[in-house]
Amino acid sequence: MAAQVLVVEDEPDIRDLIVLHLQREGFQVRTARNGADALRQVKASLPDLVVLDLMLPEMDGLEVCRRLRRDVATASLPVIMLTAKGDEADRVVGLELGADDYVTKPFSPKELVARVRAVLRRARPPEGPTAFSVGGLSVDFGKRQTAVGGAPVALTPKEFDLLRALIEAHGRVLSREVLLDRVWGYARAGEIESRTVDVHVRRLRQKLGAEGRRIVTAKSVGYRFEEAD
Repeated sequence: MAAQVLVVEDEPDIRDLIVLHLQREGFQVRTARNGADALRQVKASLPDLVVLDLMLPEMDGLEVCRRLRRDVATASLPVIMLTAKGDEADRVVGLELGADDYVTKPFSPKELVARVRAVLRRARPPEGPTAFSVGGLSVDFGKRQTAVGGAPVALTPKEFDLLRALIEAHGRVLSREVLLDRVWGYARAGEIESRTVDVHVRRLRQKLGAEGRRIVTAKSVGYRFEEAD
């Protein structure tokens, strides 16, 4: 069954261009012209991915992303954010809120389609072992669910992928560049991306509570997951 993409864009020409190229590649596409409509559509029928413009009328893309991540039902919904070329600060905020990727306007439709495919591919259940547990932490890789002490923990897609990457490294240190490649799909080790890794690690630790101590900082290098109590 074809993946379903919700395109949230208020500019008709850009919206139609995105729809055209996604449909050509076999995706099912729905559209929304503002943030409120997008949230209604997501609640009515969950898409596989959202392409979300930053600059929307009434409710901007950052607020839409924030609300999606607050809701357990949509916390793991993949989101690609569209941003204007000069909105570096907004891109940082978007990534910190849990956006899976961003594409800068003006963009190549082929690049956007490639990003959609890459994000959907990373969101698929992994092959191999489907569950992991240590101490009070349990992770179901197939269902993309995490619990601490039996209580569910709502992780964003990137937080979950980050935790999975660290667990699957079996105690080895993963540099920020490696994490950017495995979790975000690119390894541009610039200030924005490095900061994004650190912010996600900090938030992941906070959400895991006492089990967050297992994510250990390797000074000036990266992070590793500690299984020993």
